[in-house]
Amino acid sequence: LCPCLIYGAYIFLPFDAPLLPTTSARLVYTLRCTAFATFPIVLGMIVSGISRLCSSALQPFGELHREVEIHRTYVSQSVHLFILYFFNMAVLATYLPQELLKLIPLLTGLFAISRLIFWVSYAIGRSFRAFGFSMTFLPLLAMLIWNLYGLFILEPESLLS
Repeated sequence: LCPCLIYGAYIFLPFDAPLLPTTSARLVYTLRCTAFATFPIVLGMIVSGISRLCSSALQPFGELHREVEIHRTYVSQSVHLFILYFFNMAVLATYLPQELLKLIPLLTGLFAISRLIFWVSYAIGRSFRAFGFSMTFLPLLAMLIWNLYGLFILEPESLLS
């Protein structure tokens, strides 16, 4: 489903990436785009804090209720995946040709939407969370494979430079 969504958005959304001839310009563009991927994480932190405050627990350091634990687990998993996503996206931006730089905001949007889908499906039940997690993890895995291909096959001479 992820390749179909990315391809459809790439073809049908009417925007293009700006002209980015240098690596530093591409990294700044990537940094600006990935800032939007933190929206689900910040939203999760806010909801986690509110659910912790509104919890009926009398002991603040006691055992957490299920609704508090869901939000706390979502935030910690999202932070871990965001770190992996950010580093892979930064490396990907250095290898993509100019005409494919439109993928950076599209992958960012997919990451944010998939984390929100994961959060909702995780709150519904633990057995439903695989769809949202796979929409987050499989594009991340594809980026990692492309980055390794770029590092070792496309430009092995500039690996350590």
